[in-house]
Amino acid sequence: MRHLILEISAPGGAERLELMMAASTLERMRGLLGRAALGPRQGMLLPHCGMIHTFGMRYPIDVVYLDRRNRVLKVSAALAPRRMDGHWRARSVLELAAGSAAACGIRPGCTLALPGGEGR
Repeated sequence: MRHLILEISAPGGAERLELMMAASTLERMRGLLGRAALGPRQGMLLPHCGMIHTFGMRYPIDVVYLDRRNRVLKVSAALAPRRMDGHWRARSVLELAAGSAAACGIRPGCTLALPGGEGR
């Protein structure tokens, strides 16, 4: 599993997020299942993904759906365990600790600058 740093310009200053990237099919299938809760500046990027579930998870997460240009299509804040969610146009998904998307100023319409154009 690769690790990336995502820098986000937020209203209160720049935010840095430490991301795990689930690049393989098996990594995407496992996602955050069986992992400890994410910290406030941690997340997981799921490229080639447009729908997720939180079955088997024990904590809520923020889910950010990105198009092929890494523009935010939808943010599902604090998605509870045992739920399914998605966006038909999403090409990748960013899973963050609950509350992180709002704290970083991530909202529909903004574009995230992922290192090396990841998530396409």
